[in-house]
Amino acid sequence: MKVLVIEDDAALRATLEKGLTALGWNVESAVNGEDGLWAATEGSFDVVVCDIRMPVMNGYDVLKNLRERSNWTPLLMLTAKDGEYDQADAFELGADDYLTKPFSFVVLNARLHALTRRAVAPRPAALEVGTLVLDPAKHVVHRSGESIELTSREFAVLEYLMRHAENVYSKLDILNNVWDSAYDGDPNIVEVYAGHLRKKIDAPFGTSTLKTVRGRGYMVSAD
Repeated sequence: MKVLVIEDDAALRATLEKGLTALGWNVESAVNGEDGLWAATEGSFDVVVCDIRMPVMNGYDVLKNLRERSNWTPLLMLTAKDGEYDQADAFELGADDYLTKPFSFVVLNARLHALTRRAVAPRPAALEVGTLVLDPAKHVVHRSGESIELTSREFAVLEYLMRHAENVYSKLDILNNVWDSAYDGDPNIVEVYAGHLRKKIDAPFGTSTLKTVRGRGYMVSAD
């Protein structure tokens, strides 16, 4: 398994290289965000470990650029920033996991292996449900030719439901497939995002593509 470590702190970077190598990982590292983005874009990795606070380009910008380039390599944020809003920002931009410093190599190793077990889902050219179109590769959504701006999390929820159009999924189903496995917050966050999506994909167009099935969950279906 090949891992890219993007970390500006020389001592920690050396520790990560040594520790992960001892655990059987093939480790490549970068000393700042800009070099890390180049390495992640030009190379092939099973997973990326990325710090947030770095010179030249911070971890958030590395992650944002990777996802905008349709690079879906699993990425774990390893950082001293442990606030809930910091974690929310990371997941919103497309992070797959988040681990705070100081950390345990046992936990880090387990989480990295968990990320590599998640097969990168194929990204179809476009998903269509009625007049609603979502393009996973280009990360765009439009309806009847009109562009719809979504956050990364809104996009992920909608993509999951559109991939399985006409099927009903519970809040737990959606959490397990869209949120990271480490998320232990209120499951009603799914309800919040469903409301955000309706305001963007349905309300302006007089449609009801995202439906609530009472007692069961949510589904996307053509009007």
